[in-house]
Amino acid sequence: MRDIYQDVTDKIVTALGQGVAPWIKPWTSTGSSNHGTHQPFPINAITRRAYSGINLPLLWAEARLQGFTQDRWLTFNQAKKAGGRIRKGEHSTLAVLYKPMEREEQTETGQPVLDENGEPKVAYFGILWRHFLFNIEQTEGLDALNGPLIETEPSEPFQANSAAENLLLSSGAKVIHRPADEAFYHPLRDFIQLPTKAQFQDEGGYYATALHELTHWTGHHSRLQREGVTSPCPFGSPGYAFEELIAEMGAAFLCAYAGVQGELRHEGYIDSWLGLLKADKRAIFRASGQARTASEYVLNLERQWQSAVLDDPLWMNDCT
Repeated sequence: MRDIYQDVTDKIVTALGQGVAPWIKPWTSTGSSNHGTHQPFPINAITRRAYSGINLPLLWAEARLQGFTQDRWLTFNQAKKAGGRIRKGEHSTLAVLYKPMEREEQTETGQPVLDENGEPKVAYFGILWRHFLFNIEQTEGLDALNGPLIETEPSEPFQANSAAENLLLSSGAKVIHRPADEAFYHPLRDFIQLPTKAQFQDEGGYYATALHELTHWTGHHSRLQREGVTSPCPFGSPGYAFEELIAEMGAAFLCAYAGVQGELRHEGYIDSWLGLLKADKRAIFRASGQARTASEYVLNLERQWQSAVLDDPLWMNDCT
């Protein structure tokens, strides 16, 4: 049986080797940046459920490599049941199904391991299965599923993205703009420095950079206590590359949520990422998981902030 971890790593290593950052959304979202008006993540064309976890970089990478403009996917059987078919000669894309499992811990002699209350300890783990998908653009006879989800007017360049601005504002992170050539998060002084907005060519570059640094910010010892932030590693080391990988993927997830088209900012890290992934086939799964945790931390702060605003309609007036 082939190693699923190695298969996924190979796909991402191939994408990086071709200059493609698989965690950056490879097309401009339809609809506006307001929540609920666009689908930021790849979805199943039949169930409309969004894919998550490691499937995001896998599907984004394949879409960009193959030039797909749709973010809808389905299985061979789903296409058949819907009255269509996969075009001859098309190849599937690897995805992953994760099934959480649990079992009681046992000693080497088969006896149950008990906790401090005398109850059996339970170990939690997951099982991965390969899952093969086709993009909706690889099908025939499914025209009803192949049209745009929402018609929209093209957005004007250099406009502020309210959803992304809310993520930054609701986090409470201290963000300093300086006319400099550096963007970074300072863990000891706990602030983010960014160039001025006028220095960026477009909003996508600005928000991808800002949300990258915000993902670093989540690792502070008062928040998620991520090792790459609480115990910084030297530039170029595997630990440094791993934290940068988390930040870039976290930024991609948040950009997708906010409807921002961001480009890979850290092109110089590709060699470090390639070395890391080739040396450790599970690195991309760990990085994806930690990036998702960081993203959910930021989104939860936004939900709390939105709730506070709704509970206090005078809040905005108090802040003016």
